[in-house]
Amino acid sequence: MAGKFDGKVAFVTGGSRGIGKGIVQRFAEEGAKVAIIDVDEEALKEAESDFAEKGFEVFTKVANVVEAEQVEAAVNEAYEEFGSIDILVNNAGVIRDNMLYKMTDSDWDTVMNVHLKGSFNAARAVQRYMVENKYGRIINISSTSALGNRGQANYATAKAGLQGFTKTLSIELGRYGVTVNAVAPGFIETEMTKQTAARIGISFEDLVKASVDRIPVGRSGKPEDIANAVAFYADENSSFVSGQVLYVAGGPKD
Repeated sequence: MAGKFDGKVAFVTGGSRGIGKGIVQRFAEEGAKVAIIDVDEEALKEAESDFAEKGFEVFTKVANVVEAEQVEAAVNEAYEEFGSIDILVNNAGVIRDNMLYKMTDSDWDTVMNVHLKGSFNAARAVQRYMVENKYGRIINISSTSALGNRGQANYATAKAGLQGFTKTLSIELGRYGVTVNAVAPGFIETEMTKQTAARIGISFEDLVKASVDRIPVGRSGKPEDIANAVAFYADENSSFVSGQVLYVAGGPKD
């Protein structure tokens, strides 16, 4: 049976674990060829092995999204390998949580660079292929933290910035057949939320329970929940949806 993304090529940053890996899996299951970049070489090798066992066609490269030359080289290699870049998912992210009075310059700069500069680098690198092809889908991974979250002045600011970036690119690139949207996850069970549990000094199980107590649908999110939303934006049939932010959080976010 034909997959929704047969013949398409997706480029996913930070695609070796968590939400990113779930997104790669969804694209590959639906027939796409997928390129992944990540700074974590060990996790990348493990992901490559996992996907190879499932028979998925995946290109992997160690690259830091903050370094424009590394991103551009990886995008160009993926294009040479697969012949197109149709979908970009800016998923790479880090947290350096702390209250403002404890937050260091490095905490701030690291989060800003990975989320904002990283997304800028990747979008700039892929857009020339998309514009030339008169087709593209760019999906940025934001967060409900963009609306404000204690201990995350850096992360919340970066994720809010990504939403402005999304809306601006949708205006600039729309005439070339390129849509740009954002998915804003709520609480999702990943390595990153395990780090959050460790930071606040509770078990991950307790963090999940406390989070679920506040989620209207009564469960926590999984990477596949975000992959489903990304797949909607990446679909050819979503060509009249652009510049939007979809909160995937098990309930309304204001």
